[in-house]
Amino acid sequence: MKKLNTFEGLTVLQEKLSKKRNDRFISLTSGTCGQARGSLKLEKAFKKVTKGKIDIKITGCHGFCEAEPNIIIFPEGIFYQHLKPKDAEEIIEKTIILGKIIDRHLYKDPESGEVYTYQKDIPFYKKQMRLLLGDNPFIDPANIDDYVEKGGYQSLSATLKMKPDEIIKAIKSSGLRGRGGAGFPTGAKWEMARKQKGEKKYIICNADEGDPGAYMDRSLLEGNPHSVIEGMLIGGYAIGAQEGWVYVRNEYPLAIKNLTIAIEQSKELGLLGEDILGSGFIFDIKIARGAGAFVCGEETALMFSIEGKRGVPKQRPPYPVEKGLFGKPTNINNVETWANVPKIIEKGAEWFSKIGTGTSKGTKIFSLVGKVKNTGLVEVPMGITLKEVIFDIGGGMLNGKGFKAVQTGGPSGGCIPEKLIDLAVDYESLAEVGSIMGSGGMIVMDEGTCMVDVAKYFLNFLQDESCGKCLSCRKGIQKLLEIVTDIAEGKGKEEDIETLEELSQVVNDTSLCGLGQTAPNPVLSTLKYFKDEYLTHIRNKKCPAGVCKTLIKYTIDAEKCTGCTACLKVCPQDAIKGEKEKPHSVIEDKCIKCGMCFDICQYDAVLIT
Repeated sequence: MKKLNTFEGLTVLQEKLSKKRNDRFISLTSGTCGQARGSLKLEKAFKKVTKGKIDIKITGCHGFCEAEPNIIIFPEGIFYQHLKPKDAEEIIEKTIILGKIIDRHLYKDPESGEVYTYQKDIPFYKKQMRLLLGDNPFIDPANIDDYVEKGGYQSLSATLKMKPDEIIKAIKSSGLRGRGGAGFPTGAKWEMARKQKGEKKYIICNADEGDPGAYMDRSLLEGNPHSVIEGMLIGGYAIGAQEGWVYVRNEYPLAIKNLTIAIEQSKELGLLGEDILGSGFIFDIKIARGAGAFVCGEETALMFSIEGKRGVPKQRPPYPVEKGLFGKPTNINNVETWANVPKIIEKGAEWFSKIGTGTSKGTKIFSLVGKVKNTGLVEVPMGITLKEVIFDIGGGMLNGKGFKAVQTGGPSGGCIPEKLIDLAVDYESLAEVGSIMGSGGMIVMDEGTCMVDVAKYFLNFLQDESCGKCLSCRKGIQKLLEIVTDIAEGKGKEEDIETLEELSQVVNDTSLCGLGQTAPNPVLSTLKYFKDEYLTHIRNKKCPAGVCKTLIKYTIDAEKCTGCTACLKVCPQDAIKGEKEKPHSVIEDKCIKCGMCFDICQYDAVLIT
C-alpha cells in the first residue's frame, strides 16, 4: 500500500480503483447478527464454489436482520434471504451463470404473499433513506480500497483546503444534532471547542452503546469504520485537535476488530498520522475498550474510564469542552454523528438541511426490535411517523396481535401508546409525549405486554447500572423498583401511584447525571398512558396481559383440550396430568407459570386466568 502525500494522489487512487471495479459481485452480510446466523459458513461455501472467479464481498450488516444471512447480487440488486451453505452452488450455477431467479430464496411478504426479487422493492427498504447504511453492501470493512473507491476521504481532502471556521459554519448550517441522545447542535459544540485556548485538545467518539436492544453504532463500526474515522479527522481539523479516541464496549469484538484494521490501513495510506495528504495536519486515533458499564455512556464517566479511573460522572461545569479528557478541552460525539460529517461535506450543508423537519435534520438510524415482523436496522428521515416505521417498514405486528406501545430512547426513554401512533419521530415531538430520541432504540410491544412489567424491567436494569455515586439515584431507583415490584406481585396500594410520581420527580431533579435524571421515564410514561393497568394490578390483583406470574393461573379448558399430550411433554415440572386423547388439567401446586404449555397448545385450550 503506497502512502499518499498529496491531495491529487488520493484522487488518482480513487480513479484507478474505479477503473478496476467489477460491477458483478455478491455482497454477503456478515456483521455480528449475520455471523450469529451462519454467514461465516456461507462465506466459506461460496468461496469454495467460486474458487476466486467471482468476487464475494464480505460486508457489514445490510439492515434486514430478520432475513439473515442474506446476499445481494450486483449489479441487478437481487436479494436472497435465509441462506444455508448448501445453497451456494445452486446460486452460482443458476443465478450467476444462467441468470435465473431462484424463487424460494426471495423475500415473500407474510401479509400479501407478494414475492420480491430486488432489494430496492422490498417494503422494509422502500421507505428508508439509507444515507449511511446504504454504503454497507458495497464496502468490505477490512479493505480500505472499497471506501476510497466510493469517494472515501475526499471530504477530508476538501476540508484540509478550507479554514476551520468554514467547516464549523457548514456543520452548523446543516442542522446536524448529536445522535447520541441529547440532540445538542453539533456545529455549536465544535465552535465552543474551537474557541478553547491551549495547544492540546481531544475529540472522542462515544461508541459505548448500552441501551437494551440497540445496535446502531455497532453496525456502523462493523460495516463502515472509515466513515467514522473520516468524520473524526474532519472534526479534529476543525476544532484544532491532534488526537482522537474511540471508546467502544468490549462486548463488540467485531466492531473493535474492523475498526483496528481500518485505523492501521488509514495510517499505511497516510490518512492518519503525520502530515496527512501533505497538508501538515497531524492526527491519530486510539481505541479504548469499555467494560460494559451503562453509566460510561455519560461523557464525564467515559473520560474517567479512558484515563484508567473508575467510570463515574462528575459535576458540571466545567464541561468537557472546557476541561475534559486529561484536563484538556474535549469534544465528544457519538458514532452516527461522526459518520454523518463526511456526507455533509460531500453533498453540502443545504442538501442535508432539506432532509427532515425544521428542527431535526437528516436521517436517524433505529434498531427496530420487539413484537414486529421485520426486525433490523432502519434509517429514516427525521419526521417520519411511528406508524410508517412500525407498519410500513416493520411489516406490522407478529402473530396477528394488536399494537400496544413502542418504547424509544432505551432505559432513559418512554413508552408511547397506540393512540399516538401517528406521532412524528423527531426530537421535540418525542419529548412532548414523555419520551426521547435517545441513541435510536425502538422496541415494539403488542397487547401481550404488561406495562407494569416493562417499567420493572427497566428499573431493574438501571438499578444494576447505577454507579451509586449520588444517593437520589442509588436509593431512589431501588425504591421505585421495590414499589413497582410490589404492584406486579399484587401487594400494591393505591397510594403507591402518588408515591411513584413524587419519587420520580425527586430522582429526576436531584440526580447528578443523565442515568438518574431519566431513570423515572419508563415509570412516568407507563403511568401517564397505562394507569388503568397499574390500578388493575392493585385493585383486582390481576395482570391483564397475563405476564406477572404471581397474579396469573394456568388452567386447561376441558372442552377444547384434545388430549394431544403436547403440554404434558414440555412441562418442566410435571405439573400437567391427563391421559392421551382425554382432557388434561394443571396441578397448581407444581406449576411454576413458565408458560410453555400455553405457547405449545395448538387448540387454545390452555387459558391464563
